Amino acid sequence: MAHKKLFIPGPTEVAPEILAAMGVPMVGHRDKPFIELYTRVRPKLQQALYTKGRVFLSTSSASGVMEGAIRNCVGKRVLACVSGAFSERWYEIALANGKGADPYAVEWGQANAPEEVDRRLATGKYDAVTWVHNETSTGVMGDFSGMSRVMQKYPDVLFLVDTVSSMMGVKLEIDLLKPDVCLAGVQKAFSLPPGLTVFTVSARALERAKTVPHRGSYFDFVKFSEFDDKGQTPETPSISHIHALDKQMDRILAEGLETRWTRHLEMARLCRTWARERHALFAAPGSESVTLTTVKNIRNLDVGKLIKSLSDKHDVTLGNGYGKLKDKTFRIAHMGETSLQELRTLLGWIDDITNLK
Repeated sequence: MAHKKLFIPGPTEVAPEILAAMGVPMVGHRDKPFIELYTRVRPKLQQALYTKGRVFLSTSSASGVMEGAIRNCVGKRVLACVSGAFSERWYEIALANGKGADPYAVEWGQANAPEEVDRRLATGKYDAVTWVHNETSTGVMGDFSGMSRVMQKYPDVLFLVDTVSSMMGVKLEIDLLKPDVCLAGVQKAFSLPPGLTVFTVSARALERAKTVPHRGSYFDFVKFSEFDDKGQTPETPSISHIHALDKQMDRILAEGLETRWTRHLEMARLCRTWARERHALFAAPGSESVTLTTVKNIRNLDVGKLIKSLSDKHDVTLGNGYGKLKDKTFRIAHMGETSLQELRTLLGWIDDITNLK
């Protein structure tokens, strides 16, 4: 089948051997072979996330676990940090589930400020905070360490974090940063087909969940912990995805975690330098994402035409701006399986098409 190489911020490229891993024969999800698979992949995830805590697998998009976090962890009211389309989605999910919620919104391209979160939490109104570490719509990466320091001041407030486009692309030391829920779909920096979500849940989040009524069924964190103790998932999982995850984690660990984080940072620096020289960055200085670059279209390029030209001439796919940023920006992903040389080649092709060098 004809294939155009993906430089969009998800789904990303998947290695042929990982796709092949999804074709292994099926087993029963309550039988020993699956339990062996599940208990084999779990410590690999813990190693890559620098945690000794719970790591769960959900056959769903990340949005499902975002909703699960709201239903399990919000008892009183949630402060929703909004800085783009996906953080706004989390706020809307809270409202759709009948939870009291207030947005702390900043202009797209800016990052939520930890000190402003601190000021709002000091009111005592909230028992949970939602926050997106890497806003895929804007190319903004927030200050995880700064947010974590603020959250440690409020032991009764749960810290719910979306790392959909940063997990496995940057170093996330879960036991040091102490998010109560940290989630990611595997179709971005994990470089796996979409349909599976990896998420960590803290002990205090599990204790909160036990006290929250109407937390739902499919995403009941208490059920996840009970089945995790048996090396299983609560419902029938996508076993094929977990085989692929197991093999991909072997690849990630073989690359070396520090080597992987360095590779992603080198790609980010290359893309940022190129964007500043030719165009402009949409993200505020100091808040640029490590896994994707949102380029501000200050030259009034026909972004749709640029994307089509890259597709027709070079069999690659670039990302337009998301939502209200369509045509005002374009997005270049540099995560997962992408190499520095592949990114350098792509940027050269864009220069040739736009006549900018």
